[in-house]
Order: sequence, then structure tokens, then C-alpha cells
Amino acid sequence: MSSSLTQGLGRFVAAPPFEKVPDDVAEILRNAFIDTVACFFSGREEAVTRAAFALARRRGGAREARVLLGDERLGAMDAAFVNAVSAHALDYDDMALNGHPSVVLVPALLACGERAGATDDTLMRAYLVGYEVWAELIGREPDSLHSKGWHPTSVLGTVAVAAAVAHLQGLGAEAASHALGIAASQSCGLMGNFGSMTKPLHAGWAASHGIEAAELAGLGVTASANVLESATGLLAALSPQGKADRGPWDGPADLRIRQSGLSIKKYPVCYAAHRVIDGVLDLKRRHGFRADQVRAFVPTLSDVTARVLHASRPTSALEAKFSIEFACAMAALEGAVGLAQVTDDQVARADLQALMAKVRKTTVPPGCPIEAGFALHDRVQVELNDGTVLDSGPIRFARGHARLALPREEIVAKWQGCLASDGDRHQPLLERLAALGAGRASSVCTWLQGDAPMGGKA
Repeated sequence: MSSSLTQGLGRFVAAPPFEKVPDDVAEILRNAFIDTVACFFSGREEAVTRAAFALARRRGGAREARVLLGDERLGAMDAAFVNAVSAHALDYDDMALNGHPSVVLVPALLACGERAGATDDTLMRAYLVGYEVWAELIGREPDSLHSKGWHPTSVLGTVAVAAAVAHLQGLGAEAASHALGIAASQSCGLMGNFGSMTKPLHAGWAASHGIEAAELAGLGVTASANVLESATGLLAALSPQGKADRGPWDGPADLRIRQSGLSIKKYPVCYAAHRVIDGVLDLKRRHGFRADQVRAFVPTLSDVTARVLHASRPTSALEAKFSIEFACAMAALEGAVGLAQVTDDQVARADLQALMAKVRKTTVPPGCPIEAGFALHDRVQVELNDGTVLDSGPIRFARGHARLALPREEIVAKWQGCLASDGDRHQPLLERLAALGAGRASSVCTWLQGDAPMGGKA
């Protein structure tokens, strides 16, 4: 007999059909933890991270989990909030399922796992449970959430975190379904705040609200038994045209992570710009053109991703992360789009501003079957002053996409870049994350419980 969606997902959360994360998936998750923890450090000096930390300190409370992997501890919800904000502050964290799964799941699970002394296997299994719940929900809505103004990271990420934490805490099926229902009422996050300090808060809220939902369910708070699929529930609210599949669910045929994977970002800007950045960098390496030789850039991308990249003339790094004009101009000017290039001072450069004015974007309808809202291919042409037209040709996947994955050494190089001078100090942490679930005597969570100084700051 078929189960309702909410109840079926609750049973899956309480008793997933895998005792141990399969080896091929475990390697994906190790990279997710390495990359996300690196992003904890990359954003720790940002103003939004400092504000989030100040607010969390003001709330006070228990000393349950490390903040920014430093010496200071806060309650699990507050630690997850600050860590997720920091990890999303520079938009450098991984991508999948039309959002950023790891930036909400990893901070929540490390905080709750540290509090509970969770094993590596439990930590990884809980991550996979959260990912699969997110995958099931977003797979039921054929239209891109971005096209309707929703930020999936905070909308579905909140429910995914509730699922992951409910599993980590050992909630039964009924309580787990209540956790999902509570989290559904906490789902939030508007694209209208992209390019502002509020966007990183979306990740922080998803991480902390998801924990809160699981804890409330564990304390006996209930939610409607069919809140995900009812006519006035989450899926219906996200699909005003009524296209969402609100039918029953009996469990996954296979793990969605095997199809969707995780995409590790090479550039600290919105993922919607990454294909075009790859195209400009490839043309620059191949043809050696100079920025002063460019008459025009003509990037082609979907109309949905073009709306995401809304900042045509950015004046700050926050805005530049959502600008295809900045992406083209900086790639041509510097031959790189990294942490050193995405700063307020760089965005203010007169030569960069002049080059951004030469971008003429064109759009096509979305057509990618695995990345909702994306075109099947992006493309970029660079027209030079002498009439030469350089053409990237169709660009199917950005480098770092799950189907064009970065090797571990590039992920470690990104770690070193994010940690800068603190890299050596945190080498033991990197080694533990790289061996997550490989049978160490103590788990990464019990290691974090120790009193050894870890050198974090904010």
C-alpha cells in the first residue's frame, strides 16, 4: 500500500535502506565536508559573519559546538547558524539540486554531531538522508524555484536539515515526519535578496531552523500528517500552477546522489556564471587576447540564470557575485576569478567597469534535464577590435560539476586557498575529513569535542 509523502519520508528518515553509506557515495561526501569546512574559513572575516557571530553570542546559551572551528563554543543551533553564514558568505560552497546542500547540512551535522559525539558513519548517513529528502522534494516540482523567486537552499534546505538531524538524533518515523512538517513551516528565502548580506543568512537560517524543527519534534511537538503534499502544504505553495507531484511515496529506487552528485565550485561567484567564466578563460588561454583588444563579449545563457545574474553594473563584491558582466570582464582582465579578484576594490577598478559595459548577453529558454533553470549549453563569444570573433562553442558543464568533477588535489588546493596562513594549523582536521568513515578509532565529532586549540577567529 502506498504511503503519503510526509509519512513515507518520515519512515525513510528513521530507517533508511542503507546501514552504511556506499563506498562510491562516501567519497562524494568526504569532498563535501572538506569543501564546506574550507568555506567556513573563507567567509569568517566577512561583515555578515561577524554580525551573525555577535548575535549568536548575545543569545548565549550552552557551549555545545565549535564556532568557525575555533576555540569558542555556542549552542548547536547558534554554532550551525554562524558556520553556515560564513560558509555561504562568499558564495564559494558546493552546488546540487538547484541549491547548496552542503552549506546547510555540514554545519548542522557537525554542530549536532559534536554535541552528541556522533560516529563518522552516523554523520555521513545523516548527510545522505538529508540530501535524499531534498532530492525527492525538488524532483516533484518541474518548474525552477528560482523562476518563481524562491531560493531552494533555504526553502528545501530547512527540510533537508530537519531530516538529517532527526536521523542523527535517532527519532522514530512519526517524530521524524513531524520534524519535516515543522521545518516546512520554517521554509523561507527570496531571490530578491541575492547580492546582499541577507543571502548568506538564508543558509544560516536553514541550518539552525532545521535543527530546531528536529529538536521540537523530539520534544513531542507535532505537525500536520500530510503537510508536504496537502492542497495547502509545502509543495502546493511552491507550485502555484499546480504542477508539483503531490502523490504518495514508497521510498527511493536508487540514491539520487548517484545521479545528481555534488558540484564543487572553482570560482567564488554564483554558479550560474561558471560555464561562461570557463569559456572566457579557455579563450584567453588559447588565443592570448588582451582586455584592451575586446570590442564585445556575447555570453549566451538561459533566461532563468540571466535573471539570477541580475547585477549588470555591480559596485560591490556582493553584487559582482551575481553579474555575468563582472564574470566576463574579470576573466578577460585578470585571467582568473578567485578570492583575490572578487573584492570591493577590484570591482571599483575603472578598467573593469569599462569592460563590463561591453557585455551583450543573449538568452535562450532553459533546457537542461539535470539542472533546472539552466540552458542545455552555455556559450560565449569574444569579439575583438579587428573583427575577429572567438567562440567557446557549447559549454555543457562547468569545471567542478558532478559530471566534470575536480580531482581531490584541486579540492585540497582550494582548502589551502580558503585557509590561507592557517592551513598548516588545520592539517589534522583536513586529514580527518579526508578519511571520514574510514574506520578511525575516534570520529571527527569526538575529536572536535576535545579541548585542543584550533585557532579559529571571527
